[in-house]
Amino acid sequence: MLPFVYRITKYDLARRDEHGRYTGAEDTVSDHGPVEEAYLAAVAAFAEAAGADQLEIREPQIGGFVHFGLEPPYGYGLADLFPAGPAGFHDGALVPIAVGLELVRSMLRDNGAWCRLEAEGALTVHVGWDQYLYIGSNVPCETALARTRALGLFPERIDASPYDFAPDDAAYVQRPADADFWARLRWTVSSHRAVFLEEVFAANASRWHRLTRENIETVRSQLAPRSQLAVWPDLLTDVDTAVAALPDEDLVEIVWEDEDGQITSTVVDETQFEAVTSQLAGARAAGVVSMYAGEDLPLFTAVLPDSDGVLRARWQTEPTPGDRDWAFLKTLRRGQVVTGTVTTIAGFGVTFVDIGGFTAMINIPELSWRPFDHPSDVVSVGQEVTAEVLGVDMVRERVPLSLRAVEEDPWPQVAQRIGEVVIGPVTKIVPFGVFVRIEDREDGFQGLVHTSELDESSRDVVEVGDALTVKIIDVDLARRRIALSHVQAPTSTTEGQPCD
Repeated sequence: MLPFVYRITKYDLARRDEHGRYTGAEDTVSDHGPVEEAYLAAVAAFAEAAGADQLEIREPQIGGFVHFGLEPPYGYGLADLFPAGPAGFHDGALVPIAVGLELVRSMLRDNGAWCRLEAEGALTVHVGWDQYLYIGSNVPCETALARTRALGLFPERIDASPYDFAPDDAAYVQRPADADFWARLRWTVSSHRAVFLEEVFAANASRWHRLTRENIETVRSQLAPRSQLAVWPDLLTDVDTAVAALPDEDLVEIVWEDEDGQITSTVVDETQFEAVTSQLAGARAAGVVSMYAGEDLPLFTAVLPDSDGVLRARWQTEPTPGDRDWAFLKTLRRGQVVTGTVTTIAGFGVTFVDIGGFTAMINIPELSWRPFDHPSDVVSVGQEVTAEVLGVDMVRERVPLSLRAVEEDPWPQVAQRIGEVVIGPVTKIVPFGVFVRIEDREDGFQGLVHTSELDESSRDVVEVGDALTVKIIDVDLARRRIALSHVQAPTSTTEGQPCD
């Protein structure tokens, strides 16, 4: 916030009531004449006093929706200032003072365009309702104040401009369109074969792009700086289906793609549905998006950072579930211990866990150090578990967890039992031997008695459930395998001991 802030009006300060409201007969719109020119001359005087030779456009807005493809870009006070089209009116655009003054003129005339104008650390210019002008400066600007009074305007010192930027939610962090975002977008395009990218370069002004693996970099190079991006899946559908989806009454954005691949959008209500749908004849596809908050949400959003990678645009919109997932993933790190609730045990064995609104996954090998037949032997739906984060995949937005990582590895203790003789039940018979459990518990470790380690009298008669005396002859910690021998075990079962 700059230290010197002035409210400048054409209204005589003596004609105010006790609440500060103007009580005179002065018109509250621009005269398109000498008073308007006086406002512009005052802005120029403050710019000169502050040493500002250009201004930066911040938070541009277009009052009313820009109907690309339906109406020419005039009517918003921008046509002569941005010959390339409204997309030139974007956050961060630097304009000379002369263009800045024309933007002030447009705002005084309420032509539909509005923005904050700033010279960082030196000057701010805000145009308010009813011909109020708010100018902030880093210096007192006595000469500019005198010039403003001489022009017949009334400046007064105030604490702050009511139009200073204030975020709706100071804690909300907008996702930057950084390397992670573009990797995520490429993966999404590959998964869906095509997605639709909405490019919002000013409030109420956007362009649509159909992204494929072939054109994604071309579209990226043509985006307006600091644009907000919204990624939509399968937005465009069969035209007849899209028309049938129109509500009885609502404010919607209709998007369609013509035979040449040109994407057009317009915002209409029920009184305009018939006129717009008639223009869809010949369209190859169309779609409808509700304009009411929360009804239709994109997959995820982001904002383009500046060329140095810094995110300076101050967009704030309702975060989508995908945005919230991204924000949560940014708080996680490999090796972090988290607590969650088991939500699903999938048929293919993966266990899904809610860890604070995000669903992470536990693959079968990470459920336990000990053997089990099914994940439900280890966990159950609704159970609270503590697990370690094995990694964070920002592209696929996946978080693998491990239950066994937060438990002591029992295998080193098993390795210390080499040479021990135990009696255990046969759990499985395979062509190359039998498996014997060496611990007296349902999830006890099992070892293999290879056929060569079975005496000849036992090879053809042993059955599952039989007690067998075995010696632990090897423990392979790397492959988690236990080798047992029946022939090397004492022949008398009294010399063995039950598995513990």
